Amino acid sequence: MQQSAGQAIVCAVRPHGEVGAIVRCMTEEHGLLAGYVQGARGRVLRPVLIPGNVVKGEWRARVVGQLASLSVEPVHSRAHLLGEPLAAAAIEWACTLTASAVPEAYPYPRLFSALDGLLAAVELAPAARGWAPAMARYEALLLSELGYGGEDLMSGEGTAAALKAMASQREALLLHVLGEKQVDVMAARERLVDRLKRAVA
Repeated sequence: MQQSAGQAIVCAVRPHGEVGAIVRCMTEEHGLLAGYVQGARGRVLRPVLIPGNVVKGEWRARVVGQLASLSVEPVHSRAHLLGEPLAAAAIEWACTLTASAVPEAYPYPRLFSALDGLLAAVELAPAARGWAPAMARYEALLLSELGYGGEDLMSGEGTAAALKAMASQREALLLHVLGEKQVDVMAARERLVDRLKRAVA
């Protein structure tokens, strides 16, 4: 029996079967881990399994390589941000990028720490200028951690500087880390960029 447990950030939830879902979570010790959650779309677990939420997860698999079963307990919810378009778009992009680009079961402690800090900033900062630079730096760090340079292109602070850095990183994300997934994944990024531009205007 293969087993692991720990605190994790929910990054993606894909329906599977009638009531279950395959859930991808970012953990500090094991990196991105997938697991099947029975009853994920039920009344109790649906509000827990929202991207950006922090959970305590326990993964169990009978053999190596098998999709683990995952049980979760809530630790911290960011569901209240779903009604805020800019914050919701930021969380969607950060989590979607992580779930799509990071290889499973490889530890990336710096990415975990940066994602955790970015989501906390999105939740707590009174305006986008408080977290937009962290978003640009998270993209750069992800590119760097995956071996594609990812030089910090932030020049200055604030939302306008973050948008400029993100524009410079767009091609690297498309070419190097997203591959065939780029259309669906980049749609989340475009939503965020559009809302950030409106916040600057």
